[in-house]
Amino acid sequence: MLMNSVPIDTDDVVEKLRSYIAEGGYKPGDRLESERDLIVRLDVTRARLRKALDMLEHEGAIWRHVGKGTFIASPSVSSGPSNLKMLSQQVTPVQLMRARLSLEPAIAREAALHASEEAVRKLKQSRDRASEAPNWDEYEAQDDNFHRDLAEATDNVLLLSLFDHLNAVRRAVAWNMVVRSSDRPPRTHSSFAEHDAIVAAIEARDPKAAQDAMRAHLGSVSARLFGET
Repeated sequence: MLMNSVPIDTDDVVEKLRSYIAEGGYKPGDRLESERDLIVRLDVTRARLRKALDMLEHEGAIWRHVGKGTFIASPSVSSGPSNLKMLSQQVTPVQLMRARLSLEPAIAREAALHASEEAVRKLKQSRDRASEAPNWDEYEAQDDNFHRDLAEATDNVLLLSLFDHLNAVRRAVAWNMVVRSSDRPPRTHSSFAEHDAIVAAIEARDPKAAQDAMRAHLGSVSARLFGET
């Protein structure tokens, strides 16, 4: 005798997905697992999962980038479903780097003035994880954590929100010019020493040194990508 299964309503899948995100401690900019993994974890069909993802994207809770995955949106960019997509289509990588050069050195300065001991410890941890990353994907994830931990260290929710907004756009902008010649960052990768300088300035409570170190770091990144600072 065949049993009739009770279909799961899309709204139920949406709530399942919301709960999964909330309980998983995801931060703005974090990438969700693949659809294949979410299907198993949430015990739902692919069709219903995709409908739930569509609804959360429409609400602005997540955003998706073809070839990169599904990411948690910042509250500061979730006021409209098309806002992030529109910005990512209008902003060039060069413009984005210039925006980072305008904001992140100021964030580093504020972090040097206001970071708690716990914030400095967390910053060191993300720095060390970036330097020990076994591949480029892990390095980029830990580098992202380093910069967000720095914004958190300012103890200023508005600066953190501005960073999350900028960082969400950064993730959505296409970086087609990046070519990797190795499986992981080499030990001589300049970002490692640059991260060290930023952390040292913040730990020393030297706002000018922190600001200058971040400007030098982003200038180095910009030079590698575009041949300019």
